[in-house]
Amino acid sequence: MKVFVILIAIFSFTCTIVQAAEGLINKTSSYNVQKTMDRFEKIVKDKDFNVIARVNHTAAAKKSGSTLRPTELLIFGNPKLGTQLMLSNQTIGIDLPLKVLIWEDDKGVVTLSYNDPAWLQKRHGITDRNKAFAKMTGALDKFSDGAIK
Repeated sequence: MKVFVILIAIFSFTCTIVQAAEGLINKTSSYNVQKTMDRFEKIVKDKDFNVIARVNHTAAAKKSGSTLRPTELLIFGNPKLGTQLMLSNQTIGIDLPLKVLIWEDDKGVVTLSYNDPAWLQKRHGITDRNKAFAKMTGALDKFSDGAIK
């Protein structure tokens, strides 16, 4: 019985880890967090996306008396595309504007992470905007590759 309970606990923990990563695209960067974010931000600005905010989670942690490995978030968007999606289902507004998280793990590896547009489409049940999601997918892929390589 004890072994059974332990196996259930391990299975539950494993499922939680898998679910936590569901819908995320992660790419390893050749640069540190700040340089990767600088590159990503320049790319989106050059493509006329609106940058709403750049959040330095590490600096915020420091202000609160905590420490956190380098971690930055960029909130950005294209209102023309976002509005199309919200006309289909306004709940996607919880995931818009888009966000990219760039973070360093305990081994010093820098990762750029963002929500997979296909996952967002499924999450919000949007079936009438395939071209818009394809455009978003292509843009995020190009922007992220440009920032990390």
